[in-house]
Amino acid sequence: MNPLLLPFEGPFEVAPFSKIKLVHYKPAIEQLIQESLLEIDALVNNPEPATFENTVVALDRSGKQLNQAAEVFFNLNSAETSDEMQTIAAELSPILTDYGNQIMQNEGLFARVKFVYEHAGQFSLDKEDKMLLEKSYKGFIRSGANLNTDEKKKYSEISKELAQLQLKFGENVLAETNSYELIIDDEKDLAGLPEGAIDAAALAAEEKGYKGKWLFTLQAPSYLPFMEYADSSELRQKMFMAYMSKAFKGDALDNQENVKKIVKLRHDKVKLLGYDSYADYVLEERMAESADKVISFLNDLLEKALPKAKQEVEEVKAYAKKLGLEGELNRWDWAYYSQKLKNEKFQINDEMLRPYFKLDQAVQGIFDVAKKLYGLTFKRNESIPVYHKDVKAYEVIDEKGKHIAVFFEDYFPRPGKRGGAWMTSYKSQYKDGQDHRPIVSIVCNFTPATEKKPSLLTFNEVETLFHEFGHALHGMLADSKYESLSGTSVYWDFVELPSQILENWVQEKECLDLFAKHYETGEAIPEEYIQKIKDSSNFNEGYQTMRQLSFALMDMAWHSLTSDELTIDSVADFERKAMSRTELFDRVNGICMSTQFSHIFQGGYAAGYYSYKWAEVLDADAFSVFKEKGIFNKEVATSFKENILSRGGSEHPMELYKRFRGHEPTVDALLERSGLR
Repeated sequence: MNPLLLPFEGPFEVAPFSKIKLVHYKPAIEQLIQESLLEIDALVNNPEPATFENTVVALDRSGKQLNQAAEVFFNLNSAETSDEMQTIAAELSPILTDYGNQIMQNEGLFARVKFVYEHAGQFSLDKEDKMLLEKSYKGFIRSGANLNTDEKKKYSEISKELAQLQLKFGENVLAETNSYELIIDDEKDLAGLPEGAIDAAALAAEEKGYKGKWLFTLQAPSYLPFMEYADSSELRQKMFMAYMSKAFKGDALDNQENVKKIVKLRHDKVKLLGYDSYADYVLEERMAESADKVISFLNDLLEKALPKAKQEVEEVKAYAKKLGLEGELNRWDWAYYSQKLKNEKFQINDEMLRPYFKLDQAVQGIFDVAKKLYGLTFKRNESIPVYHKDVKAYEVIDEKGKHIAVFFEDYFPRPGKRGGAWMTSYKSQYKDGQDHRPIVSIVCNFTPATEKKPSLLTFNEVETLFHEFGHALHGMLADSKYESLSGTSVYWDFVELPSQILENWVQEKECLDLFAKHYETGEAIPEEYIQKIKDSSNFNEGYQTMRQLSFALMDMAWHSLTSDELTIDSVADFERKAMSRTELFDRVNGICMSTQFSHIFQGGYAAGYYSYKWAEVLDADAFSVFKEKGIFNKEVATSFKENILSRGGSEHPMELYKRFRGHEPTVDALLERSGLR
């Protein structure tokens, strides 16, 4: 029997991963689609007049088993994929897109939802009910429910093609990342690299059959130390060009045409709905509200950050010349010389801090933080099924012993895992007479252990761990009635607040003392190191801000195109023009960010990448309350939990934020923290 068609009867209803085979996915999902459509038919043909319960709530609760199977499939397609799985994804994607369109363009269903929406005053609805009703009604409008038959057909065709193109985009980036190898056989070429990076490269080479050599890849734990520490500018250039030319080589894995098609199809899709640009469509459902407001926000930050960024670049250039660099400072030299300057100015670098950030201890650290803030206990449970030997599962329990969530952690790179770090859900929280608790996971690509040392993280990796765990807390502490409003189901420019605010704890002694202990001696991280972390936290902040702004402006440029601007000859030229005001180095030919920018061309950040900076305003302002009252102050933590984390998308995010903070956020705290004022 196909396990995806049976109730998940294991611990906490976790998927029986070991029993699910590739051959199970497509037939199960196809069957569950038919069963879900029968549910919708029953809902539409209900002889009773439409009510909030029998229509809007019933719709929210439909298709649960289908959603469960699809979540398992697409989560694993990101974390543990294969060529065969990608083929299945290409087959399933248009089928699922078509299914979604069938529901959202069902005239009888929309008529019932519309009736409830127009007669909302007849029903006794609380704030969460009203939000579900509004979201449901708008969802139909924004998915083409008001289009005529021909337009609906065109909308569906565009949606299916888009889904396939976005999958293909991500597959190309993953294939490019996995295929590149820099093999070093001369030990002299390892000059400057720390012992840990050399050991990891030797182990990677041995695993690939290159005995006695060293292998470096485009995976972050390999690439980043190489760019920061390798003395050979020639090899740094080679790695930089390989990294920055992913899916930009004019071959079978090239994404240039995919970028153009995705942008055009997104525009054509929303044009059918009456919008001038894709950004207008997206931002209608964001805190920012409009493209003009986003551009104004980005320009304001650019104006404040640019002078500081230029000053930082000149400082690194002068320092590089002092160290003997001849000629110009190139893009592939930046990380190398700025790291050396940081070390000289603050007497701190990643290799000094690594011994205090053993992964297991850092994980226990985030668990301790969650306990002190929210009363959560994480209990390892090996009876909970996992999808890979590297994955660990935990039962999450509150102060009263109540089960809160299942938590998965998956930390190391492998060929079947896409790059970066993310939080995801295998099951969202909701209530239907009982409280169904969530199953959440964080997936990262951290520095793995070697034969000589355990997994020791960089400070940046520790921040990433806290960031993704912040998302996980948002999912785990959900307390909503409806799945579609639960946990991280919030406005996209609000979703980064719970993650980014938690990064602040990593710079606080009271937090670091919980877990930052030398992996060999057990000695606590010295107070002087913590002060150095704080003192250096704004090092090259102007440059980093410009980098984020360049991505956000490029994203807005792609998605603000109107009908007469859609003919793009060169992806690289378009990108350069969009990012020109943020450029701090001379142009480098042969590189392109757009062709590998999975956030906006595969993920959900299209016309939304600005939200990282937007959320920094929120998190700096919100953390100032913790700083004032104490980073583990129970009263503040409870308020943040009850007004932000547990509420999900049940109310407008600004209302939730004001309830916690007492007023709307201001940019002052961010400018002060970043040293930009």
